[in-house]
Amino acid sequence: MNFLDKLMRRKEPQAESRPRAALAGEVFNGLDDPELLDYIRTGLNGGESAMLRNTAALRCLTLLCNGLAMLPTNLYYYGDDKRIAREHPGHKLLRIKPNPWQTPMEFKSQMHMQLETEGNAYARIIRAAGRPIHLIPFEKGKVNPKLGSNWRMQYRCTTENGGQITLDQDEILHVRDLSLDGVKGISRSNQSYEVFELAQNVQKAAANVFKTGVMAGGAIEVPNALSEAAYQRMRQSLAAGYSGSENINKWMITEEGATAKPFASTAKDGQQIENRNHQIEEVARLYGVPRPLLMMDDTSWGSGIEQLAIFFVQYTLAPRFVAWEQALARSLLTDSQLDRLYFKFNERALMRGTLKDQADYFAKALGAGGHQPWHTANEVRDLAEYPADPNAKFNTLGDPSGKKASNEPQKPA
Repeated sequence: MNFLDKLMRRKEPQAESRPRAALAGEVFNGLDDPELLDYIRTGLNGGESAMLRNTAALRCLTLLCNGLAMLPTNLYYYGDDKRIAREHPGHKLLRIKPNPWQTPMEFKSQMHMQLETEGNAYARIIRAAGRPIHLIPFEKGKVNPKLGSNWRMQYRCTTENGGQITLDQDEILHVRDLSLDGVKGISRSNQSYEVFELAQNVQKAAANVFKTGVMAGGAIEVPNALSEAAYQRMRQSLAAGYSGSENINKWMITEEGATAKPFASTAKDGQQIENRNHQIEEVARLYGVPRPLLMMDDTSWGSGIEQLAIFFVQYTLAPRFVAWEQALARSLLTDSQLDRLYFKFNERALMRGTLKDQADYFAKALGAGGHQPWHTANEVRDLAEYPADPNAKFNTLGDPSGKKASNEPQKPA
């Protein structure tokens, strides 16, 4: 057995005697702890700060975190009486004040940044008389989740002074990304470490071209060697009369048979641009953001962009909304409240540019233009997140009874 095997060999199960190491508030259980390997691979090389220096990743995370955080998050009652549960403390935490120092947008954007980069976002729930009064977000690496033998989550948390406390699932708001074990979400940044490393290498290669590469735009060719006086005169003329933006497109006067030949871009230059664009596409694929939203010139700014915005909301943000809504319900609502209350992100706030299309749809759904109605007025109000109107005289156009029109023959009274 060599020296490395001895270091990595597991000892017999004495949990208390197992070697432990702590670094910057993070605790690792032995040299073979996967968390330690991830820290060596990413943490010592810059971690999130290195990833955020990638402008494509920064743009993706800005769109995702700000897009989710800026939306109103309300707590509603189920049923026709669709009203906001303003008296519930959970609504106040998400809509008014989550903690003493953050706004709702700041809290949600910080939490979602942790979710996108680490696969998990944690906040401690501070309660008073059983009612949640504060949501305190944890920093990266301060929480270690574990499923207990009683099928309840337990969270080992590192405090500010380096101590360890264990909290029950009722004391932690945990939003997780895709998970292999249902306990801890997968870190997208760790899984795609090579993507960011390659993008960083491409960036360094481009910087080296500008730092050490030949940037001349062309060459002056002469049939014979220039005299020292002619060489100095030509050099001074190029520097004084033809350099700078104010001398663009000026005609050059050459002497002694000299000919100016500009350099054309090479296939190598084109390949470098292609490599950089490919890395942007890889980052966009990782987060599910359409390329034009990363300022890639793929389509014109018209109806195509509007459809991409709808695509972004439906297929990128919508699953994240559901993950947040269900995590909030699990942590902030009691079992008796789950069938009466629900959290809801108002994603229609991101689709304000399509209100005309929604108006056309609602009008046809109510029977405008001779169409067969398939919605009542209160159903349309429900789709628009409005409460039902008990005094509505017409629930469908031309039908004061409040019933949907039917093709079936009516029975005589």
